[in-house]
Amino acid sequence: MKVAIIGGGIGGLSAALQLLKAGFDVHVYEQAPRITEIGAGIQISPNASRLLHRLGLRAAMDAVGVFPRAVHQRRWDDARTLQRAPLGPEVETTFGAPYYHFHRADLANLLADALPRERLHVGHKLVGLEQRGERVTARFENGVSTESDLLIGADGIHSKVRALAFGPEKPRFTGCVAWRGLVPAERIAHLDIEVASHNWMGPDAHCVHYWVSAGRFLNVVCVVEHGTWTSESWTDKGDVAEVLARYEGWHPIVRGLIGAFPETFIWALHDRAELPRWSDGRVTLLGDACHPMLPMMAQGAAQSIEDGAALASLLQAMPDDVPGALVRYETLRKPRATRLQEASAANRKRFHLHDGPEQQKRDAAMANSGDRSIANIGWLYQHDAADVS
Repeated sequence: MKVAIIGGGIGGLSAALQLLKAGFDVHVYEQAPRITEIGAGIQISPNASRLLHRLGLRAAMDAVGVFPRAVHQRRWDDARTLQRAPLGPEVETTFGAPYYHFHRADLANLLADALPRERLHVGHKLVGLEQRGERVTARFENGVSTESDLLIGADGIHSKVRALAFGPEKPRFTGCVAWRGLVPAERIAHLDIEVASHNWMGPDAHCVHYWVSAGRFLNVVCVVEHGTWTSESWTDKGDVAEVLARYEGWHPIVRGLIGAFPETFIWALHDRAELPRWSDGRVTLLGDACHPMLPMMAQGAAQSIEDGAALASLLQAMPDDVPGALVRYETLRKPRATRLQEASAANRKRFHLHDGPEQQKRDAAMANSGDRSIANIGWLYQHDAADVS
């Protein structure tokens, strides 16, 4: 079976490796002139890391990843701990795979390095696709066209495959604006930042930070409500002074991290209406192309990796019925992806509560049981997307 994957990001590359391992003739087409991931940090939980380990990538992942000890949820002003849950050896022992933090480019590069060079085609911008019988033809801006038995759109939130197959989308601005900064370790050595995932929660805002690139940089993301910036690009430059102004009164650690930004990038958070379906004949979608989610569960990349594993298993089990395999793929994957989309949206409200009765109720719930405790997070981390029985 010939499979064409549009998009050479983390979802597309991991899907290609999983399909290649399953015995399919896979090629990846990326519009950029080289494989590169903008953005900075990314979290890969055990539900995704176990799938990548099966591809023989553990040594490469261990070399550039960071193993956080815990997830630490804190108050915005006095740094009081609201919840602290393990992410280190306890998680690996319980779920059979570790929790990682990566720089996006580090993870994308190790995935690209694992794919045979002749199967990765950069500088291929999709401009059209057509289905005839059991074949899908993809046409690219450079004049190249290719035929396959299956075409997978792994081309992100602005998916061209989705637009061609299902028509234009209508993203909705959530009112949230985010800034990101990548801080060299030497700039903040005096702050003694623990190797953990930190989430500071406050009125109309939160701030997340964790180490990446084997501990050389700290990835910091600041998200606020009531923003006026509406561009969804990840490459728009922001103003560090503006971020500091929005975090006036926050704990000195938070403000110290923001003040250490060499530069910052700004983007607006949008959501999208749920797609009625992910597939059309022999064309399907994975990752952000079909189930984009707000970044409040740290599961966007992990879910795209799960999608690829499920597709590989289903196509291996149903090689003579591609449309049927895609129906099964959506049946299996959509409820889980939707649950995570809803959890991410709920966290936006939960993270941004003003001090008062609702905030006190949230804090008590975090202290008493903890949504990120090993007992409560098992539904997410123990899942094996490759098991489609």
